[in-house]
Amino acid sequence: MVVGICTLQLKIPESSSLKDKRRVIKSIMARIRNKFNVSVTEVDHQDSRVRAVLAVACVSNNRELATRTLSYVVTMVEQEPRVLIEDYSVELL
Repeated sequence: MVVGICTLQLKIPESSSLKDKRRVIKSIMARIRNKFNVSVTEVDHQDSRVRAVLAVACVSNNRELATRTLSYVVTMVEQEPRVLIEDYSVELL
């Protein structure tokens, strides 16, 4: 069994309030969950209006599949015009 964890550090430049930020982040998290069947949550900077850190986790019986799934998640977030990825990391356990 392989557990894949991806941490995404995001910037939401157009956010003018915490409410705007939460709307954007919740929308992205719902799309990630629905499309990839993974777990996702905001793990840091909850009180910042322009920053967020998302953690995405998946479980697989294949290292390649876990890596590919998390790579697709990163690609999807990169294509999201409302956020910028400042940094990300992928770890397989």
